[in-house]
Amino acid sequence: MGYIVALTGGIGSGKSTVAEAFSRLGITIIDADILARQVVEPGTPALRAIADHFGSDIIEPDGTLNRRMLRERIFTHPEEKAWLNALLHPLIQQETQKQIAHATSPYVLWVVPLLVENNLHDKADRVLVVDVSPATQIQRTIARDNVGREHAEQILAAQATREARLAVADDVIDNNGSPDAIASDVARLHQQYLAQAVLQEKA
Repeated sequence: MGYIVALTGGIGSGKSTVAEAFSRLGITIIDADILARQVVEPGTPALRAIADHFGSDIIEPDGTLNRRMLRERIFTHPEEKAWLNALLHPLIQQETQKQIAHATSPYVLWVVPLLVENNLHDKADRVLVVDVSPATQIQRTIARDNVGREHAEQILAAQATREARLAVADDVIDNNGSPDAIASDVARLHQQYLAQAVLQEKA
């Protein structure tokens, strides 16, 4: 098992920008959101189970999952969300372990938006939080997703609080400013993680 750095942050915090900066330094990125999409691709057992549970109208004419409809169904029904999580989390975890085992970089960056919500921080050697103010999150979410303020605030309210994320952080990147400022933080942390990965290997 290699050295694992978990990257997390709320919506609109800039996780993708930070992950791309690490990727440019040759680090393997394992993105939980991408894996979550892969386990429900057309023809997968998980997609069939979702269609059986929620009804066939949850599948688009092209065979893909209607994510918007699924989100709406589970948003107001905690028991449906729990059912979906029980189905998908083990599959995502299995795929994550497989990708970590095949990674070739000295450490891997595991991007997990819901790290705190799903209590996964103890599965990483180090937790890196991309931190921004709630006002910045709302502003960026409205601009990026073309949604109203109320909807952006609802998404924010459904996620872990800023304080809860910072409480599990080993390292923090402040992304309230310009994206250019990230590069120096990433370069510094990259050196730190390389050193820690070497130490772990020797231990």
